[in-house]
Amino acid sequence: MPDSTKFKKSFRFAIYTSLYITFYITLLTSVFLYFFYELKWYYVLILAVVTYLFSFGVIQFRVERFIYKRVKKIYDDLTLLESASLTKGAITTDMRTLTQEIDKFARDKKIEIEALKVREQYRKEFLGNVSHELKTPLFTVQGYILTLLDGAMNDENIRTKYLERASKGIERLGYIVNDLDMITKLEVGDLQLNIEIFDIVELVKSVFDMFEMKASKKKISLMFDTGYNRPVMVKADKERIQQVVANLIVNSLKYGREKGTTEVSIENLIKNKVIVRVTDNGEGIEKVHLPRLFERFYRVDKSGSRKEGGSGLGLSIVKHIIEAHDEKIYVESEIGVGSEFSFTLEKAK
Repeated sequence: MPDSTKFKKSFRFAIYTSLYITFYITLLTSVFLYFFYELKWYYVLILAVVTYLFSFGVIQFRVERFIYKRVKKIYDDLTLLESASLTKGAITTDMRTLTQEIDKFARDKKIEIEALKVREQYRKEFLGNVSHELKTPLFTVQGYILTLLDGAMNDENIRTKYLERASKGIERLGYIVNDLDMITKLEVGDLQLNIEIFDIVELVKSVFDMFEMKASKKKISLMFDTGYNRPVMVKADKERIQQVVANLIVNSLKYGREKGTTEVSIENLIKNKVIVRVTDNGEGIEKVHLPRLFERFYRVDKSGSRKEGGSGLGLSIVKHIIEAHDEKIYVESEIGVGSEFSFTLEKAK
């Protein structure tokens, strides 16, 4: 703490202590004069005033020279902990005020420590998940390449098959790295949104076209809940919203039941909002998983299998993109019935 820090004097201790001393000495002296000498009121008054002034001076000097040093030590120690709320004001020797400030500081620090513990736990989980997600495709690629180097490359059929599998592993690594980069940019605000007006119905149709082949492999029907004869114009970043819809539909296809359906509906929510719903009749998600569903690498399937590929970051990216638009995303699901992901968008005027 710099030497220029202001010192706020507290006279309460000196005032009350001086009164106690004055009362005691004056009473004792009055009794002594009453019994042994003549008791005159002005003698008692003069004694009381002199005693009070002397006591106040001595006590206040003690407060400033001794208590102040100890209080300043407390402030200096708290400054090491970067307590802005304490250091911005004057140093006070008032014990009640100091106690209140210390109590508030302790409560704030306790909340901060709890938050840091939660973040530390999240960091450990995140690093563990990243390690696991990167390790699996890396070991896969390494295994195929080592097998080829050990002589399997001489067999054309094995060489082709192993190179294709290694290529898929590298593609998976690319997904993870690209998605991590995007999430980082979204979180720090470096990813700029290109806001424009577009037809959300046409965008969904284009996404349906993108995944028509993937859906046909599981005999899943991609459909609207109703016919949209008129465009539904919204105001957002078209490329990012396409990514949101694509991720939700891919997720639906991944966990959808064979010969099932993935249905998209677009409804007016309030005067200037629409809500886009992506609904399937797949396996569903247990309620215990719903609060953490949008966390990075969070898996409902604890076996850790990634038969469907992907980076494991799709839903986290969806949440960040929607929140970057200052919109909301919701999820409802029931085991054996299916899931519904929905998000809001601003309507174009």
